[in-house]
Amino acid sequence: MYYYHIALNIPIGLLTYAYSEPLPEGRRVLVPFRGRQALGVVWAAGITPDIAVEKILTVAKVFDEEPLLPESWRALVDFAARYYHYPVGQTVFAALPQALREAKAVAVPQPEMLYRLNHRGLSDEPPARAPKQRALWQALHQACSQDALKKVHPQAVTLLKEWLQRGNIETVQAALPPIPPPVHDLNAEQRAAVADIVGAQGCFQAFVLHGITGSGKTEVYFEAAAHMLRQGKQVLFMLPEINLTPQLLQRLQQRFPEVPLAVLHSQTAAGQRSKDYLRALLGQAKLIIGTRLSVFTPLPELGLLIVDEEHDGSFKQDSELRYHARDLAVWRAYQADCPIVLGSATPSLESWHKVRSGSYRLLLLPNRAHSQAQPPQIHILDTRRMTLEHGIAPQLLQMLQNNRAQGGLSLVYLNRRGFAPALFCGDCGHTFGCPNCSAKTVLHQRIRQLRCHHCGFRQPVPHACPDCGNQDLTAVGQGTQRIEETLRRLLPEARIARVDRDSVSGRHDWQHLYRDIADNRVDILIGTQMLAKGHDFARLNLVIVVNADGSLYSSDFRAVEHLFAELMQVSGRAGRAESRGQVWIQTRLPEHPIFAAVRNQNYPLFADSQLKEREDFGLPPYIFQAAVRADAASAETVQHSLQNVKNLLAPALPDKLHQFGPAPMLLTRLEGRERAQLFLESGDRKAVHRAASLWLAALRDNAPHGMRYHVDIDPQEM
Repeated sequence: MYYYHIALNIPIGLLTYAYSEPLPEGRRVLVPFRGRQALGVVWAAGITPDIAVEKILTVAKVFDEEPLLPESWRALVDFAARYYHYPVGQTVFAALPQALREAKAVAVPQPEMLYRLNHRGLSDEPPARAPKQRALWQALHQACSQDALKKVHPQAVTLLKEWLQRGNIETVQAALPPIPPPVHDLNAEQRAAVADIVGAQGCFQAFVLHGITGSGKTEVYFEAAAHMLRQGKQVLFMLPEINLTPQLLQRLQQRFPEVPLAVLHSQTAAGQRSKDYLRALLGQAKLIIGTRLSVFTPLPELGLLIVDEEHDGSFKQDSELRYHARDLAVWRAYQADCPIVLGSATPSLESWHKVRSGSYRLLLLPNRAHSQAQPPQIHILDTRRMTLEHGIAPQLLQMLQNNRAQGGLSLVYLNRRGFAPALFCGDCGHTFGCPNCSAKTVLHQRIRQLRCHHCGFRQPVPHACPDCGNQDLTAVGQGTQRIEETLRRLLPEARIARVDRDSVSGRHDWQHLYRDIADNRVDILIGTQMLAKGHDFARLNLVIVVNADGSLYSSDFRAVEHLFAELMQVSGRAGRAESRGQVWIQTRLPEHPIFAAVRNQNYPLFADSQLKEREDFGLPPYIFQAAVRADAASAETVQHSLQNVKNLLAPALPDKLHQFGPAPMLLTRLEGRERAQLFLESGDRKAVHRAASLWLAALRDNAPHGMRYHVDIDPQEM
């Protein structure tokens, strides 16, 4: 018998199994586990068992018709499991698509075959009375795909079978697809950036592509990708949000019409996603586009990674395997000896710090790519002494009206969906909270509901206050629905589209929105962060930011960085074609330094000042962090348990490691459970990981029944 370590989707590590024949690592198998058959992956072969061999169970089934999960992929999963302190088996299954997580064989996609006439077929010309067959025969003088031939003749599949049986045509494997020249001429800065990226082919180099919005970063991505594709390499293109995929996908298909694509994100049908995953693994897909989970796609010929909007918080997974896809992408580039491009108008301070320290190379695009486009004019509007119309200054309402009359497209930006943040009783002060979370429910006026945006709780809007019986309940604050209602009432002629997670949730909603904007059927967009990044609307020339101050009251030290990025991104939507854009930011804190930085559009100055502040206060990226988080039915249980483990571990922890807490989390109660956290900090990354391992081991031994816990490495939220 041969013995193997098998990775199962369980939290207890690798298990040992036996099999009568040699099995390669990376093979999917079925094994007996607790009275059932479970799917596993052979993780280590030829091991020496450390338990009695008569106790070792035997592998039940081997899926030997499928491609192996390659060694480089297994190394990535191993690294992610170690770095983020997550069981390797569960990491494996987090990294696989649905079909490969199921206990059954998968259909292996076959490489695309091309058809062409052989010598016999060239002499067997169809009769003149069959013009469509003659057209198909003529097309087959060159190697063509089945899809291309279907466009020539609707019965191409049937005829191909007949002609194959007759011996008139032959099949050949598809060669490298032709890569057409660029559609747009690149400017000097873009050409220099492309030259630096392609010059790093075959070796690891991390580039930060920093360009103002509209500077043509996407064209740089495309030309660097084109070079790698011509060499037969694969390119992984990562985006932070699903909603950015349709517009980019359309541009990629126009730029690379014959390059086989794979699209990997959560709104892709499970079957198609699994098929595309396998096509990428087999090298059949050359250009892979996806959100954060696509970082785990096995790519045997990886030549370039691109992470667009690399600063975006969506690249951090906040449940189960809490990984940061941008950081794993950098590790993958190092593993594959290839360049990686981290692009953003507002790079993360972590990436900017690596630029300043010399670890990453900076590529600058200081000008807008469109020769006539200019950066927008940014105005800071002090609203402290103004009477606002449901959150909007009167002069800005007039600007919206004037811009509509002149044929322009406007964006009213507010990072809060719903009608209003809270429902309030003016008589007794009662506010309506979520029964499961320490958060207020949000009023959704159109469907007459109060909703919790954390746990999904919803209830009908009450007719009266439960405390005093007052029926005159007041909506406090603004949300996108309330802004929409206000603008429809004040600007009845305007065609308004609201864009938030309530209005744009279906698979085709974004395509419909793009089409309406392209066809000039929208005058005013009202949106949240979903509209702040990546979108390119040529007519958009007026942006109004409502309630920009909320983040400045946060206790999170990253709040200013996030707000600056948000304001810079949404400002960059304006004036991307001929007309210069106007941006108006309403604030009650106009003297705050962030608004001067946004008005000056000077990211390096802002980033360097923020890094100096972080260094002075000993904050990331100058120190390393891990958060130990736990939840239980009662606050006393979770706080007391964390404090006990803290006291227990204090003598064993590395020197120069500091522990802060435990303390309640900002959202203290979530889904009916009380939450607390403790932070581990040190200037030594290894010390943080050592402490995290000790904490997990101690919690396994000492956590009371019913308490859940986890460690978050490099946490992005406080």
